Amino acid sequence: MAYKRFVDRLPIPPADAKVHNVTCHFCIVGCGYKAYTWDVNRQGGTGPSENAFGADLSRQQEAETAAWFSPAMYNIIQQDGKDVHIVIKPDKECVVNSGLGSIRGARLGELSYSEARGTQQQRLTSPLVWRYSGMHPTSWDDALELVAEVTRRVVEDQGEEGLIVSAYDHGGAGGGYENTWATGKLYFESMKVKNIRIHNRPAYNSEVHGTRDMGVGELNNCYEDAELADTIFAVGTNSLETQTNYFLNHWVPNLRGTSLAKKKEQLPDEPHEAGRIVIVDPRRTVTVNACEIEAGKDKVVHLAINSGTDLILFNAIMTVVADKGWIDKAFIEASTSGYDAMVGANRVDLGEAAKVTGVSVEDIQKAAAWIAEPKGGKRRRTMFAYEKGLIWGNDNYRTNQALVNIALATGNVGRPGGGCVRMGGHQEGYSRPSDAHVGRPAAYVDQLIINGKGGIHHIWGCDHFKTTLNASEFRNVYKQRTDMVKYAMAKVPYGDRAAMIEAIMGAIKAGGLFSVDVDIVPTKIGEDAHVVLPAATAGEANLTSMNGERRMRLTERYMDPPGQSKPDSLIVAGLAQKLEASWRKAGKPEIADRFKGYDWKTEEDAFLDGYAKHEKGGQFVTYARLRAMGTNGFQEPATGLDGDKIVGTKRLFTDGKFSTDDKKAHFAATPWRGLQAEGKQAEKDKYPFLINNGRTNHVWQSAYLDQKDEFVVDRWPLPFIELSAADMTELGLKAGDLVEVFNGNGSTQAMAYPTPTAKPKQAFMLFAYPTGVQGNVVSKGVNELVIPNYKQTWASIRKIADAPESVRHLTFKSQESRQA
Repeated sequence: MAYKRFVDRLPIPPADAKVHNVTCHFCIVGCGYKAYTWDVNRQGGTGPSENAFGADLSRQQEAETAAWFSPAMYNIIQQDGKDVHIVIKPDKECVVNSGLGSIRGARLGELSYSEARGTQQQRLTSPLVWRYSGMHPTSWDDALELVAEVTRRVVEDQGEEGLIVSAYDHGGAGGGYENTWATGKLYFESMKVKNIRIHNRPAYNSEVHGTRDMGVGELNNCYEDAELADTIFAVGTNSLETQTNYFLNHWVPNLRGTSLAKKKEQLPDEPHEAGRIVIVDPRRTVTVNACEIEAGKDKVVHLAINSGTDLILFNAIMTVVADKGWIDKAFIEASTSGYDAMVGANRVDLGEAAKVTGVSVEDIQKAAAWIAEPKGGKRRRTMFAYEKGLIWGNDNYRTNQALVNIALATGNVGRPGGGCVRMGGHQEGYSRPSDAHVGRPAAYVDQLIINGKGGIHHIWGCDHFKTTLNASEFRNVYKQRTDMVKYAMAKVPYGDRAAMIEAIMGAIKAGGLFSVDVDIVPTKIGEDAHVVLPAATAGEANLTSMNGERRMRLTERYMDPPGQSKPDSLIVAGLAQKLEASWRKAGKPEIADRFKGYDWKTEEDAFLDGYAKHEKGGQFVTYARLRAMGTNGFQEPATGLDGDKIVGTKRLFTDGKFSTDDKKAHFAATPWRGLQAEGKQAEKDKYPFLINNGRTNHVWQSAYLDQKDEFVVDRWPLPFIELSAADMTELGLKAGDLVEVFNGNGSTQAMAYPTPTAKPKQAFMLFAYPTGVQGNVVSKGVNELVIPNYKQTWASIRKIADAPESVRHLTFKSQESRQA
């Protein structure tokens, strides 16, 4: 079983410990933390004046005390070249989490790189290049000159379409405003790269084009609205597991009725009661269970829809709302267009909707009433929350719009207790020059690579082998193409740069691909790279990001990055400078001049070059002001200053003006059209099991920092696949048995996890796990905007072996361990 090594007691932070602002760099909630650091040879005392907590530690502390930390919050790191103790603990003064720490954020300390305590030793510490049949350390100059030279030669031969880019689009550990600006400036300003893909998506696009095209940006409310809502309508979001402290600190008080005082204070002219919740999800999640416990089953409706039928469900609810007249006529008239056309285009027969969705007519009507039926003569306040179950699902562009239609029709955008918002995975931090040249739909980059296009691939913080759809075919082709270049490189001395470049270019012309991977840890796709560049992460560099309510904070640099690793923005600066030199040496000064302006010395230089100059209200935002505002920061966009304090925006669209040319929100026609992506219906007809997928509380995203963490890999040595008792019996399985999941797209493995509430033939598998990649069985099917459908996948399942030794110690108790 997992345990904490080398910890029998924890040191006391002294009163003069340095204190740094930290925003947890994992999920979108963005909980506030404080990092305390002090010399490794010192510690504080038990007296209030002797410790950083100002508490009498000689006495037993109360249950809710903030004057404590766990072994997971502690480590020994390097700061300015010296060993120091570090404690990273939740900040009770942060309005986001009020001192709560999730199973992910509360381990920020132990997830820090430490030579003294042996944590995160897998971190990349030196630039690596392929030579002598392996990856070997080199200097930054050598690595960047090689990348710049090959990039220039490919662009000369193939144009800028020969350069393929994969890049993060987000904040937290994924980059922040500093790094998205840096990469954006390089690829969209100095170059006009079209063949670029973003984050987990095989093209450069938004997962929420639908709502944006209606004029409704997807992060438009504040976390407090979950406390003020009469009803929360949650779609495809397992909030307890994936936005833990948002759920616990803001949803649960409403469901318990403890936020009634806040409702009465802020909304004094309305009748008040504890909140209700409607949850749309094919499976019964721990969130459903928790809501029933906190609110009572009479305040919870779980619409266990057939996978992929959200759109017709929303149209049915909209039909009920329209027919009942439960709409905000004044708002519709003043701030929207196209209402009547939308209602006509989207009208559905409730019986037909019930047949398609598997949800009864009565429950459809009940959901509509909970959303929109007036209470005491006042309009009901409903917050609409959606996430991967919708945006990674069937016909997601139109489905997203169908949900926004309901929110707009009921006047629940731009008002307290309302909002139609994505719950999010990671934090945001997007600041880039215009991407208009990319076009729409953007290039399906995965298919370009599979079809032999492009000559060089720059990868920034992505691991497609784990997180893309159609991963099996992509990985196989990628390895074949990159191996061609490796074989060519092996034939010439690495030190003969001219001969090496010619060998690489010869392989590229024959169909090979040169791969450059920038990351903080070794990745699966990085195993096939020719150059790997080590990046610094949050806390090892200053980094700004915003959370799901647009709350922007600065995570301060509190430790040295490992070895020679650098902030991504400074890696971009170095590469741009090498590209300028390469083009100038090649006699192309007009091209070289496009790579000027990267003389950044710090990540703050990149921030000031990007966010401060180009984002709304950016002129008011500086590191110094963010530092002074601590873990609460401000909500974007900034609108001015109150003294030296940045003034933000609590909710968007409160003035009834939207992000369209005419400032009106546009209703959308979203008729039902079945399983939309190519091949999905045929796959469903052929294979017996729905292979749904998602996250679990322990694991962050693709487990990139968890792969060597005993706490996580002890619990999940293999990805779980939840199966019903009937399916376990039919397949001859016992808990923990190893199974293969397979279809025409590929195959993967998982351990069987019997789940009492699972429906027959509806499996649920952990997404993007390194020891079993669910994306291997996901087809290449996308919608017309190349937005992927990860959720509607069908496959067969067979037993491979009895439970392997690595899983025999595990509990397979139902994760709904406390029943309502």
